[in-house]
Amino acid sequence: MSYMKEFTKGLIKENPTLVTLLGMCPTLAITTMASNAIGMGAAATFVLICSNVVISLLKKIIPKAVRLPSYIVIIAGFVTLVGLLLQAFVPAVYDALGIYLPLITVNCIILGRAEMFASKNNVAASALDGAGMGVGFTLALLVMGSIREILGSGTWFGLDLHIPVESMTIFVMPAGGFFILGCVIAVVNKLANREPPKATGCAGCPNKDSCAGADVPAVKTESAVMEDTAKAASKAEAASKAEEKAEKADNTKKEGND
Repeated sequence: MSYMKEFTKGLIKENPTLVTLLGMCPTLAITTMASNAIGMGAAATFVLICSNVVISLLKKIIPKAVRLPSYIVIIAGFVTLVGLLLQAFVPAVYDALGIYLPLITVNCIILGRAEMFASKNNVAASALDGAGMGVGFTLALLVMGSIREILGSGTWFGLDLHIPVESMTIFVMPAGGFFILGCVIAVVNKLANREPPKATGCAGCPNKDSCAGADVPAVKTESAVMEDTAKAASKAEAASKAEEKAEKADNTKKEGND
């Protein structure tokens, strides 16, 4: 196992926001300012690392029947801890994140990494996986937050940039968030040279390397199914002609004997 690969995969190749499209709610809601993006990213990264480590340590102890409730309890504990720390030391960030901070508990990124990776790998790999996914999530939020704040408010981290062009408030609204998200995803796909999957199933999944079902054969494409059907029909037709020819030969032989 390459520990460096476990860390770097979450930056671009398996970026939880821009590739697997998880955590869309906080991504669109709090990226109106770059500072909010940093706060949410740091909180999510802390919870990702800590929850992955604890779940990896307890993976053999937690019964399979209650693993998901157990994961949620563990994640909720760290979310509560990070919420108390932000409220005590960075109250401005705590107020800015609002309801989206406790909602980290049900963030698909964190629960997904717990179920798909931390519960199947050792502590070191799980910690690096959580760190990589957290940094990738933070970078995605920072890029979106910076673009939306600069275009929508003319500021960056609250500093006036004195842009000569009038600010476009649509970029700090939900419609602007969706537009910027689509543009950033397109750029990341271009940089990563990602092509559309040629087949459905595990072969086309960006998480196939870390998925337990990676050995399952991919589902055939429509063109492959049509090709197989045509071959089967051709074989059936040839067999039918051969049988008909043999039957005619038998009839001719019988007539000759008569």
